Amino acid sequence: MNICVIGGAGYIGSHAVKLLVEKGHAVTCIDNLSNGHRAAVHPKAAFYVADLANTAAIIAIFQKQKIEAVMHFAASAYVGESVTDPRKYYRNNVSNTVSMLDAMSAAGVKKLVFSSTCATYGMPPKMPITEDLPQNPINPYGDSKLMVEHILKDVAKAEGLAFAAPRYFNVAGCAPDGAIGEDHRPETHIIPALLNVALGKRSHMDLYGTDYPTKDGTCVRDYVHVWDLVEAHLVLLENLKPGQGLFYNLGVGRGYSNREIIDAVRRVTGKKITIIEAPRRAGDPPELFAAPDKIKRELGWSARFTNLDEIVQTAWNWFSKNPNGYDK
Repeated sequence: MNICVIGGAGYIGSHAVKLLVEKGHAVTCIDNLSNGHRAAVHPKAAFYVADLANTAAIIAIFQKQKIEAVMHFAASAYVGESVTDPRKYYRNNVSNTVSMLDAMSAAGVKKLVFSSTCATYGMPPKMPITEDLPQNPINPYGDSKLMVEHILKDVAKAEGLAFAAPRYFNVAGCAPDGAIGEDHRPETHIIPALLNVALGKRSHMDLYGTDYPTKDGTCVRDYVHVWDLVEAHLVLLENLKPGQGLFYNLGVGRGYSNREIIDAVRRVTGKKITIIEAPRRAGDPPELFAAPDKIKRELGWSARFTNLDEIVQTAWNWFSKNPNGYDK
């Protein structure tokens, strides 16, 4: 299949490109390189530097490459920034997605897998999180993703779009073969932040909140391996139906506390990790973890990387060999 990966030079998108190429698909990558890295893109993928806001450019790429399906990973994704700069999030995540949908319509592309998020649930009333819980985002990032979910449902009804909107939990790890990894600038994810301490690139890591009502007082989150996540995207793509949308939580189904993550990084790296305890950050729920039963029951997908040390090891394999990340 001719598949276009938008945001394919980013962390998750580059792993999707790699998987799709290895599975024999013809892959086109579009990225504006505002946050992505050209070096992360598989050499067998066609690569275009373009911005989703330029609808005409996206139409031309879709038509030239004879695109049949799109995986859409391009988004602004810093929760704190979304609060201070909400217009950026509605522009990048909502307006640009509508521009992409315009391009898909013009080029006759009818299949889409869109990256949504567990942030659409806000502060859920119970754990684990099932797909039928109320969606009440507590920040513009979550709001922007939920708006796109609504838009996709309306477009599917009006135009027969076949789409999936998987809701991610915390994505972690690097390609199992060590070929590509994670390089955010700035880096806010806990595992790479800790690995940068292990590498001596950071003096310490701040641990925000030690008085939560959890097993050890720190936040608990569900960590899904990036390779499991992109494999789920391919499963979703293979199960799309015209005029219908698929909504699934993508997670492991259990939570790990921040202290458990710190201990795992110490075990895997064998390094001293300096931690400085800090006050809670506003808006951080004590616990967030998925009930992934629905996708396993209906589509047969479940995470294979369920051991925390194994997830951290795949990240350390890449970080230890690429301490400065990608060249760009």
